[in-house]
Amino acid sequence: MPCSPSRARRLLNSKKAAVYRRAPFTVILKDRSEGDVQPVRVKIDPGSKTTGIAVVGEFPKQGNVVLWGANLEHQGQAVKMRLTNRKMLRCGRRGRKTRYRPARWANRARQPVTYDKWLPPSLRSRLDNTRSIISKLMDRSPVTDFSVEIVRFDMQKIHNPEISGTEYQQGELMGYEVKEYLLEKWGRQCVYCGKENVPLQTEHIVPRASGGTNNVSNLTVACAPCNQRKGNQNVEVFLARKPEKLERLKRQMRSTVNLKDAAVVNASRWSLANYLQDTYALPVEHGSGGRTKFNRANQSIDKDHWKDAACVGESGASISIPESFKPLTIKTRGRGNRQMQRVDRYGFPRSKAKSIKRLHGLQTGDIVRLNQPSGTYQGTYVSRLIAIDSGTERGSIKVNGMRVNSNWSNYTRLQCIDGYEYSYDSA
Repeated sequence: MPCSPSRARRLLNSKKAAVYRRAPFTVILKDRSEGDVQPVRVKIDPGSKTTGIAVVGEFPKQGNVVLWGANLEHQGQAVKMRLTNRKMLRCGRRGRKTRYRPARWANRARQPVTYDKWLPPSLRSRLDNTRSIISKLMDRSPVTDFSVEIVRFDMQKIHNPEISGTEYQQGELMGYEVKEYLLEKWGRQCVYCGKENVPLQTEHIVPRASGGTNNVSNLTVACAPCNQRKGNQNVEVFLARKPEKLERLKRQMRSTVNLKDAAVVNASRWSLANYLQDTYALPVEHGSGGRTKFNRANQSIDKDHWKDAACVGESGASISIPESFKPLTIKTRGRGNRQMQRVDRYGFPRSKAKSIKRLHGLQTGDIVRLNQPSGTYQGTYVSRLIAIDSGTERGSIKVNGMRVNSNWSNYTRLQCIDGYEYSYDSA
């Protein structure tokens, strides 16, 4: 059963328990093989950038009490950018080396999955991150039920709240081509310099490199010189010396609504629930976003991802959160980079290939204990290993913001890297 930090300290001080994992901190009892446990429900609020997870204990007298909560931060956008960069580098290399070879992009079949439909890698990473944390909770607590929030966003209604009827079938570009629509919208002149009667190009207001989309609300027209000078700069930076033009652009531009997060949730909303049902064969409660907000408002609970997770479904109608409770922040970091050699912006090698990934059993990201025998930082420290050097056989950790180097023989590995970084909210 999950316990409070004070009880964990008492068990450790009395030698009745030992440290099982450093991050997230877990203790295991030494002299107890059986005992009574209460039902524990894992509740999940899936999100595009952050997923809320809460472990709620169902006690006969106290009711539903939050025992553990965490905000899991994803790297979905970073995964997409890395795949896009890899695609650009590979296309450039093929164009230089094998320009006459037939294309092979259609030869690769998608890997089938057993519990749900195929998902792109950026969405699959979010699902895999949540699955990994849930598997840790299943190993360390007596989970009996799951609750998952299932949300479906109306994409067109988010963009235009007054849409109805046949307008769903028509859309904003009804009767227009994209280029003609943009010319009419922006007065057939360059939005940056105001030139008329010159060839105009389609331009992204928010660059693709900064997360901009191809939605027509993010497109404008500009002459070729202005388009090249702007490049991938943000419009605020490009027009910093022309505040009147920037104000006119923002005033004339329709309010742009970023629908990426809503699209992510819509595409993967059933994947997690189906996975839990097929893998663990435990009851899975489905809750709507409206019910979650209703439960949270009735109990005067402020907005947070892990609190939303605790309020999911009918079981979230009445919950109790201890006053001194602190949620855990889990950031997805990965287990390292598999790219053997770094390349520059043009795809050419710019550094030597990696020699080794581990040094005497140590890897960057492992939690280690350093026994520094001498020097300014003499003493014992527990921290994450931030770097290893195979040439000097030395490792590095941070102590009070400073980097400390020491020989590998002074390190003792306490826990291997698992791809996540754990911390508690300072608030």
